[in-house]
Amino acid sequence: MPSLKELRNRINSVKATRKITKAMQMVAAAKLRRAQEAAEASRPYAERMDAVLANLAKGVANPENASPLLVGTGKDDTHLLIMMTAERGLCGGFNSNIAKLVRQNALELLREGKKIKILAVGRKGADNLKRDLGNYITDRVSLAGLKSVGFEQASEIADKVMAGFGDEEFDVCTVYFSRFESVISQKPTGLQLIPARLPDAGDDAAEPDNGGAAYEYEPEEDVILDQLLRRNISTQIFRGLLENAASEQGARMSAMDSATRNASDMIDKLTLSYNRQRQAQITKELIEIISGAEAL
Repeated sequence: MPSLKELRNRINSVKATRKITKAMQMVAAAKLRRAQEAAEASRPYAERMDAVLANLAKGVANPENASPLLVGTGKDDTHLLIMMTAERGLCGGFNSNIAKLVRQNALELLREGKKIKILAVGRKGADNLKRDLGNYITDRVSLAGLKSVGFEQASEIADKVMAGFGDEEFDVCTVYFSRFESVISQKPTGLQLIPARLPDAGDDAAEPDNGGAAYEYEPEEDVILDQLLRRNISTQIFRGLLENAASEQGARMSAMDSATRNASDMIDKLTLSYNRQRQAQITKELIEIISGAEAL
């Protein structure tokens, strides 16, 4: 049984930990609102970009001469997996859930005889896959020290992707991030970037309301489509970064709230043990004093 001094030290230690977790919860809550607004604001733009691309792709005169970003290279031997995670931990299962999805898809591709390359954005994802898939991590992008991610970081990642695709280093590119749904719910998501997986142009969601107007494109649809496809890669990567930022803060806020409540429960249990042991020690001392007095 621990002594009274040991119990006091443990209580003080847990109280100090509770202060830290409570402070981290408040910081995450303050950052969450801004990150959530940015993530939700990016969704209509990204979805509308897909719709425009779908309609332009439908109007391509010769699909055989279309951009490889749209139709692919004609093979899918090598896959590039872009894994977006956080630079820090203490956010529940946020990082491990994304790494789990990447691991499942990577192992499935390897079983099918495909080659894989992993581009790790954020430190925690690379650390999670270091043991079993570390040899497939070909490049890393660090976001440490940034107060907030911007389109500049997305463009840098997109430039790496485009350079690799231009050098025929891979045939298919998929980005993995966590889609923000609520503070307690973040959904790991995989989105194929190359070749672009666009919505069906015949769907109502993809078909814009032109009011019966006819449009002429200059330059031609093929040229516009190629430029938009390149822009779309940066856009979708930026969307993934924003979704990840909101999901990270939501997961950290939830995890720190649970940690704070667990610390409070532990303090209550330790305090109860401390009081019981202290009462028992006082009772023992009183018995010894009374017994000594009676012996005299």
